[in-house]
Amino acid sequence: MDTFQPAFSSWLNAPAHQQWLATEGLRLLAFAKASKLAEGFGNLDEKGRLPANAQAETMNTARMTHSFAMAHIQGLPGFAELVDHGIKALSGPLRDAEHGGWFATPEHRDGNTDKAAYLHAFVALAASSAVVAQRPGAQALLDDAIHIIDTHFWSEEEGAMRESFNRDFSCEEAYRGANSNMHATEAFLALADVTEDNRWLIRAQRIVERVIHDHAAANDYLVVEHFDRDWQPLRDYNHDNPADGFRPYGTTPGHGFEWARLLLHLEAARVQAGILTPGWLATDAQKLFDHNCRHGWDVDGAPGIVYTLDWDNRAVVRHRLHWTHAEASAAASALLKRTGDEQYERWYRLFWEFCDSHFIDRCDGSWHHELDPLNRPSADIWAGKPDLYHAWQAVLIPRLPLAPSMATALAQLSQSAPV
Repeated sequence: MDTFQPAFSSWLNAPAHQQWLATEGLRLLAFAKASKLAEGFGNLDEKGRLPANAQAETMNTARMTHSFAMAHIQGLPGFAELVDHGIKALSGPLRDAEHGGWFATPEHRDGNTDKAAYLHAFVALAASSAVVAQRPGAQALLDDAIHIIDTHFWSEEEGAMRESFNRDFSCEEAYRGANSNMHATEAFLALADVTEDNRWLIRAQRIVERVIHDHAAANDYLVVEHFDRDWQPLRDYNHDNPADGFRPYGTTPGHGFEWARLLLHLEAARVQAGILTPGWLATDAQKLFDHNCRHGWDVDGAPGIVYTLDWDNRAVVRHRLHWTHAEASAAASALLKRTGDEQYERWYRLFWEFCDSHFIDRCDGSWHHELDPLNRPSADIWAGKPDLYHAWQAVLIPRLPLAPSMATALAQLSQSAPV
């Protein structure tokens, strides 16, 4: 971890807290192993079982491959085979052998042949982590993912990712999304480390300039999620489907926290690379965090962060999602390391206390993925427990420096550990 010597007692420096994070990570990993299917990884139910009709999905396969690669890099036995399984699935049944890119499900059995930037960002992230883990086939998968991003998704003119295409990339969706560009930013930070090519840091900053420093800053640092092809905000997008799992109406506080953390990673990565780094990255990160805490936490009479807000900052979907709180905790730890400001220590502890009391399921394993407005487990938006990625990263990030990216940082720690 970065040298962090605050003037107050911090959990980030407490050996017991570090051990608690590590132990919780092992518990999460053990639960997720059951998601393995013949063609990738699928969605586990609330008991940690695969339903009878379970099928592999590119999103979960990529996220699991990335997560299991980081476990393997740390020296945890039992994950190498799972990383290899993910590489084979992403190189085989989940990939479009005819036109390139990745389907959402093996051989597009769900009827959807579209190619989504969101999924391709996760494939690139998974491949980069597998390369760091030195697994067979990982470099070829990474080269393939980079080729598709360069050829189809990255728009040099816009300084951002195009959203999606039909199967042969001949028809483009007339939509631009903050969410897909956020995960592209995450992937680009990892690509910069693995390829030693700073163009990925340049691209990441261009995305951040557009989505955050331009649009979010003009919206009181609440992230505008949906745009038309010319990057004009679509404020009524999904008004009639406000609880959509990927494109909900209004603003999403959880993404504000996620972006805040990514801005700090980008700042640290650019400084480490010796690239001119604007001061507004840290300032915007603080404002994102502060404004989303103000409008998202405990705003309806109960603790927790609501899923979405309308354009007057009123809660729309009041459910509490586990990934939102995982990202809030991770962002607080990143800001604490970056600034040494005690307010982020208070938020960091508050978020973990809430997760411990409400999300961590010590009976059936993993975390409840969703709570209703009264903080009772529910499944209105997300059923079961399919997501390892968010909670696993939440217990890793406080133990790692802001740069390099996670897999590379873990590898460097493993190389420098005393023997």
